[in-house]
Amino acid sequence: MLLFRVDGVPVLLAPSWWIGSLLIVVLYSPLVGRLLPGASMVTSWLLAAAFAVLLGLSVLAHELGHCVVALRLGIPVRRLRLFLLGGLSEVARSPRKPGQEGLIAAAGPVVSVLLAALCGLLLLAVPPGGPVWLLVAQCAVANLAVGVFNLLPGLPLDGGRLLRAGVWSVTGTRTTGTRAAVFGGGLVALGLLVWALWGLASGSDDRWLRLGVCVVTAWFVVTGASGEFAAEQRRGWPDGLALGDLMRPVLQLPAESPVGAALSAAAGRGVVLVRADGVAAGLLDEAAAERLAASAPQAPAELAAEPIRAETVLLLSDPGDAVAERVAEVATWQFLVVDDDGKPAGVLHRDDLRAALAGGWRPTG
Repeated sequence: MLLFRVDGVPVLLAPSWWIGSLLIVVLYSPLVGRLLPGASMVTSWLLAAAFAVLLGLSVLAHELGHCVVALRLGIPVRRLRLFLLGGLSEVARSPRKPGQEGLIAAAGPVVSVLLAALCGLLLLAVPPGGPVWLLVAQCAVANLAVGVFNLLPGLPLDGGRLLRAGVWSVTGTRTTGTRAAVFGGGLVALGLLVWALWGLASGSDDRWLRLGVCVVTAWFVVTGASGEFAAEQRRGWPDGLALGDLMRPVLQLPAESPVGAALSAAAGRGVVLVRADGVAAGLLDEAAAERLAASAPQAPAELAAEPIRAETVLLLSDPGDAVAERVAEVATWQFLVVDDDGKPAGVLHRDDLRAALAGGWRPTG
């Protein structure tokens, strides 16, 4: 469900959010009677539903903090999504520097803590003990809980991202930071389960609410940390590997060259097709060229060209992690590599990079 847009970023409500909210209402409503003695069943259910909505709004404000800071740092955000008991601001690319990662991660908890403080001040102006006071207190607790919980040092929580940024800054390697934060995520999940079991063993009043929230949240943390680790492995760049080690030699041919001749001349190299006016028509798409050559070998090779777009051009001096991330984001099978003067230096095939990242590349010499 599309709620609204922020700077063009869609804010979506996933179906699972309703499930999480219903779970909170069912488990929280019995506690209202203890917090407000004499409250009717209808009042208890209404206040429990209000708490679920306030928790959702707290998460939304938290994620908007991440979203706005990311946009201000020039990092695009695909969408902001609320689901089950949490939310996620999906950035289009990972931060290039640990400082950026830290600022984006810290923005959410800062918003949550400020809202909790505002609600705490508002409590001073509301008569204590009534439904309105409880509602404001719920809002303060919800924001404080969202802010503090997200500061726990484990991915995919903000504290895990802060931990990754710190380790990344010290070691100079994002992968090392991710590993530390993934381990932290495992500890956070274990701590949640222990806390839930402790509530059951001690007969705590909120034991069933605690159990439900902790089990679902621990599952979210474990799956999120696993996803972060898998994504880091996909984008990790082997030590000692240079882009020049993977790119294929480049050959420039006239765009009007017969497609059959262009295929023969390629011989495993990347082919840039250039028009008579000196403008590149594109990179020869070997699969399309083979299909065209089978029926019309004298047809211009330009008819089997893949356009060269800004996102399909890599700089020879680009950092390895940036190259891996660009290749993962852009839907094409080959990329033109240019030197700092903009001259073609080679062609990178997606399969060559995939093999290297999967462990198929070893340094020579």
